[in-house]
Amino acid sequence: MLIYNVTINIEDDAHDEWLIWMKEHHIPEMLQTGKFLEATMCQVLVQEDMGGTTYSVQYKVKDRGTLEMYYKEDAPTLRDDAMKHFGNKFVAFRTELEVIAVEQTPIQSATEYLFTYGTLQDEAVQNMVFSRTLTGKPAILKNHTLAKEMVGGLYPSLKPSNEKKGQVSGEVFIVSNAELLRADSYEGDAYYRKKVRLASGIQAWVYLGKSDTIDPNTEHE
Repeated sequence: MLIYNVTINIEDDAHDEWLIWMKEHHIPEMLQTGKFLEATMCQVLVQEDMGGTTYSVQYKVKDRGTLEMYYKEDAPTLRDDAMKHFGNKFVAFRTELEVIAVEQTPIQSATEYLFTYGTLQDEAVQNMVFSRTLTGKPAILKNHTLAKEMVGGLYPSLKPSNEKKGQVSGEVFIVSNAELLRADSYEGDAYYRKKVRLASGIQAWVYLGKSDTIDPNTEHE
């Protein structure tokens, strides 16, 4: 996994407008390219001789090939948009970082089942979310189907189905309570976590896309 790091110094008279633009437009547009797994924005806590305020935005990307696709397909348009909005009000430089290892305190015992059908089946995403690769088994969730509309136009979601033949294939993993919380953070506000019964009889957690027509407290077996 790589980290594409962009360090930006923004002038004081454009700072507030730029910060809103970054949070509400630029970073979401970067993620909407489908090339990046996650974005983290930090303020650099130094007093700059040049003035202004400095930020670091780190975008996690699966591999070199994906990053090269971003450079070719998306970077020119996104960089031109930044120049269009803020011109010479900012200075930016970019670096690429390769993730060698991630160390953390020991996790609690893995006691929870998690059924996955989308990006959490990807080892690169697992390493990013849980700092380890999960070992899973094929599993089937009945009485559910894949929703036609993708979350954010990119990510799959499930919905309960009244059709008896409705079912979704995926993998079931055993994780800890602490890891479930990390998965909650990764899935974000567009999903909610629900306990379901798999075809094997295992009760597992699954993430469903939020909908006004679905009651998150309803359990489907």
